Amino acid sequence: MRIDFENSTIEFNVQYGNRKKISIQMDSIGHITVKAPNHTSDEIIKSAVEQHGKGILEKLDKIAKIRAVPKTKEYQDKGKFLHLGKEYFLHELIETEGLNEEELKFNLKKFYFSSCKKVVGERIKIYQTQLKVKPKAIEIEESRTKWGSCSSTKKLTFNYRLAMAPIEVIDYVIIHELCHLLHMNHDRSFWRRVGSIMPDYKEKEEFLARYGQAMTL
Repeated sequence: MRIDFENSTIEFNVQYGNRKKISIQMDSIGHITVKAPNHTSDEIIKSAVEQHGKGILEKLDKIAKIRAVPKTKEYQDKGKFLHLGKEYFLHELIETEGLNEEELKFNLKKFYFSSCKKVVGERIKIYQTQLKVKPKAIEIEESRTKWGSCSSTKKLTFNYRLAMAPIEVIDYVIIHELCHLLHMNHDRSFWRRVGSIMPDYKEKEEFLARYGQAMTL
């Protein structure tokens, strides 16, 4: 489930049970779980999250800053950068001769956007066939906090930095977002569907949580 709050989107999983009150919990990597009494309406749950929206966004911002550990990159021939889970010298990824640092950064980001678009375009065909779904549009974007997203209009977006991750991790993000075409919430049905295609999806989540800060320019 998700709500729009102060120009941001807050996504959360809902767990229903025999309880009297709604509680909101957030783990160390920013996953939000709302625990609610059985048969609580979506409107009441969304209202409860909205009431705490400001505090939630502040916590998410702190988590993002902690995870975004700055790394000094060497924009020269021997500088090393990730591509599909492996390290390469900069000159192995893009042309470097005669270019200054600003031009190298621009061209490298352009390379990642192109690579991500190509890989996602190829891999998504496999999983949309398995899941029997098809997004209306696919876009590659730049995001500080999200690896992928699915809109109510069935548009999927993917972070260009995924081009730095191993293929199996890219596959996980693709599967995750495709499953949102079937289940917009992170409920049990959603995770069961993800697990039916990728049983070890939690390992991919942990990879992104642990190494995501290194996948940057």
